[in-house]
Amino acid sequence: MRLRILEAAKQEFAAHGLAGARVDRIAAKAGANKRMLYYHVGKKDDLYLAVLEGAYEKIRVEERGLDLEHLDPPRAIERLIDFTWNYFIRNPEFLALLNTENLAKARHLKRSTKVKSMHSPFVEMIRTVVRRGVESGDFVVAVDPVQLYISIAALCFFYLSNSATLSVIFGRDLLTKEAKDERLEHMVALVLAALTGKSAAVFGKDKAPRLKHSAAPQQVVILRESGGSSTPRPHGSITTASGILGRPVKPGDDG
Repeated sequence: MRLRILEAAKQEFAAHGLAGARVDRIAAKAGANKRMLYYHVGKKDDLYLAVLEGAYEKIRVEERGLDLEHLDPPRAIERLIDFTWNYFIRNPEFLALLNTENLAKARHLKRSTKVKSMHSPFVEMIRTVVRRGVESGDFVVAVDPVQLYISIAALCFFYLSNSATLSVIFGRDLLTKEAKDERLEHMVALVLAALTGKSAAVFGKDKAPRLKHSAAPQQVVILRESGGSSTPRPHGSITTASGILGRPVKPGDDG
């Protein structure tokens, strides 16, 4: 009964938000009455928090099944992006719940005693992939795993949650299969380019033709955060603007 109540509540909160959700409708969809609902879960705010915790637990459990630790680091990151993208597409109610809770400034999530413990192993899993990538020479920067995941989630979340307005603004349907496939390819290329220091074109299916380089070493421009002139350095130097990507590391350096 509790599972039926939580599933019905998830659909109700996703469709109507916390303020618009009705306990009567949740009970009816679950085949229960209000007294049973309160007995199994509690009042409306408690039910909403239980739904949030269940939503986070579901995605974290599926992420643990990705087997990233047994994949080459670039492939592991590609798999994580692919999973995140397709999970969001398959579970639009998850995005709706996140929108609702962010509008509430995470007021309910702050009461949770479970959510933080769910995320610690997930962060460590990404940290291990990044560390292995640096040690193998596949990655040139030891990125903060939390920043990396936020970037991946943001690339997916913004596109999907704003697809209606963006489709109108840019005059294209961003939810066709072709458009979604193109978006996934773009995100993979963008993130792997940042981690490996290679051009994003290297990772695309339709690779752009490479420019011909002269024998002379290339120069890259170092961006300063404030004032000062730009300083050229030989090709191969790893730099960041305002520390966006992180610092270059040597194999074995744990950051």
